[in-house]
Amino acid sequence: MIVCLDSGNSRIKWGVHDGERWLAQGAVDHAEVARLRELAATWLVPDRVMLANVAGPDAARRIRDALAPWAGVIVEVRSAAAAGGVVNGYENPGKLGVDRWCALVGARDLVSTAAVVVMAGTATTVDALAADGRFLGGLILPGLDMMRGALARGTAGLPFASGRHQGFPRNTDDAIVSGAIEAQAGAIERMAARLDGPAVCLLSGGAAPALELALVIERRVAQNLPLEGLRVLARSD
Repeated sequence: MIVCLDSGNSRIKWGVHDGERWLAQGAVDHAEVARLRELAATWLVPDRVMLANVAGPDAARRIRDALAPWAGVIVEVRSAAAAGGVVNGYENPGKLGVDRWCALVGARDLVSTAAVVVMAGTATTVDALAADGRFLGGLILPGLDMMRGALARGTAGLPFASGRHQGFPRNTDDAIVSGAIEAQAGAIERMAARLDGPAVCLLSGGAAPALELALVIERRVAQNLPLEGLRVLARSD
């Protein structure tokens, strides 16, 4: 059994896998990290705990403290030059965010074609994966909520919008929400157009359903891609 943890900017996503399927998955806010103690109290000591952390060393320390009974099997994953069928094309492979790296590995395990791997959370990342498993590079954009927040903070008259995505918005809230979604969909589709041959867009993260509805390219929601990548890395290590 392995336990996978994706410690992102806002939340810690976790999953328990028995080698064949996910037995359980969940998420906690960083402020509630102590709730991870329930994992250690509920499950037997796993073979390995795979941790991908982009929230800084303090977050990693708090996670380790909460999972103290499993301290001997915790592995903090780092981005590598190659692993899990993916070759890391970043100029400095170790500088690629480990959440992006794990998402790419998870995507490669799901599809054998070229892919645009999108993680739509606090930030939105748009990464290009060639059909042969080479990570070609990617984009980092503000997430949908961050875009809405920037307009609300940076202007005198615009709200933190709660509108709907529309092709032709006719009120301010819809115009803001639609603008943010269209901007991200445009970045995704431009990246997809640069890939050779058939490609699929894999969407993960809280804003994935909203982006899925706006895209016109082949796409599907594949939630918790970093957890899938951690699962693959645990198996191949």
